[in-house]
Amino acid sequence: MEKVELLVLNNLLQKEKYTRKVIPFIKEEYFQELKEKVIFQEIFSFVEKYNQIPNKESLLIEIENRTDINEGSYREIVECVSSFEEIESNDEWLVDTTEKWCRDRAIYIALMDAIQIADGKDEKRGRNAIPSILSDALSVSFNSQVGHDYLEDYESRYEYYHRKEDKIPFDLEFFNKITKGGLPNKTLNIALAGTGVGKSLFMCHVAAAALSQSKNVLYITCEMAEEKIAERIDANLLNINIQKIGELPKSMFENKVNSIAKKTQGSLIIKEYPTASAHVGHFRALLNELSIKKSFRPDIIFIDYLNICASSRYRGNGAVNSYSYIKAIAEELRGLAVEANVPIVSATQTTRSGYGSSDVDITDTSESFGLPATADLMFALISTEELEQLGQIMVKQLKNRYNDPTVNKRFVVGIDRAKMRLFDCEQVAQKDMIDNMASSDYDEEEKTTLKDKFGGFKF
Repeated sequence: MEKVELLVLNNLLQKEKYTRKVIPFIKEEYFQELKEKVIFQEIFSFVEKYNQIPNKESLLIEIENRTDINEGSYREIVECVSSFEEIESNDEWLVDTTEKWCRDRAIYIALMDAIQIADGKDEKRGRNAIPSILSDALSVSFNSQVGHDYLEDYESRYEYYHRKEDKIPFDLEFFNKITKGGLPNKTLNIALAGTGVGKSLFMCHVAAAALSQSKNVLYITCEMAEEKIAERIDANLLNINIQKIGELPKSMFENKVNSIAKKTQGSLIIKEYPTASAHVGHFRALLNELSIKKSFRPDIIFIDYLNICASSRYRGNGAVNSYSYIKAIAEELRGLAVEANVPIVSATQTTRSGYGSSDVDITDTSESFGLPATADLMFALISTEELEQLGQIMVKQLKNRYNDPTVNKRFVVGIDRAKMRLFDCEQVAQKDMIDNMASSDYDEEEKTTLKDKFGGFKF
């Protein structure tokens, strides 16, 4: 191994192109001997300060000025630096060899750290940190991509324009219309609704639909027990009134669940956390644990719901206002969506003025307007006495980065609360919704525009 370490240090001094490519990924702890660590420290400091590699003389002067090494160590370092000379080698091989060495050293160090933690000798980290430590080590690689060059990378850009994006489709036609086919990866999608309107029902329905499409689904609940969420999904998938699930004989219940299992290649994991105690750090650890223990990687994540999560940035919500706190949670969840390469679906409450309103607006978002600023898709779920009697719920787009939010701005979907299901309505329901809009809410021009938009719906 020492030969590789000396090869790396030698070429860091000789080849500027190589140095600029690999030095951001090399860590001091990868070197085993003191002399090698000191040489790397000085090379790294010189490059960082002067933006060029040092020569031998400059390096030796910098090392001579150090006060933290003894005479014996100094002589060893000088002898080592003096032995460096330019060596002809294939540049691609050199980079590949350096990358493999970095990965091997990272894994070795991670294993040693894991042993220390397992033996209880690490006071700062617990055993829950082991999966992430090993995962980080295994993911070490040289990524040379530093951005998109507009003029040079036009081919990749053209391919992107014509590449079909991976999305998680809905089983509801109008949600597919407003999202152009479903939810893309690396996005945060928020449902806004008052208490009891149907936030959890919506997420349970979409989770059940994703499972039926053979997707791996992770449902994180900070509000209800795991069994309560599973009960709602049972009602949806088994097509049984939620009040009667407990009356099913065990054999019949088992047969129905097995029938669902035969129709899907996906899995659904439900994880409960205490209210206001879990943040993205816990969610990230859960993803690592599921990956290691169950070989489970989610295709979509549901978090029920955002306002009762915690922030990893602000602990305890003690010295921060609600705007900053909720915005921080939203930003952290969106960051997790990007990191895990999945869509995240969550929900938020309306304000007191928005509760019971027949026309919820984006300003009715409770606690923080920073939430809609962060979300990729945000829509309101609106329920009125009239809609309840019709077995419907209104959806109003509030923000949409996937499509024009003024097209299909409002629409209705059917709702079966007993079976925790949503379904597409007949076209007449969309027309009736527009015809019954109160004159006080919309002027004639806006009503005419909305009628034109809804009149074009096809079912």
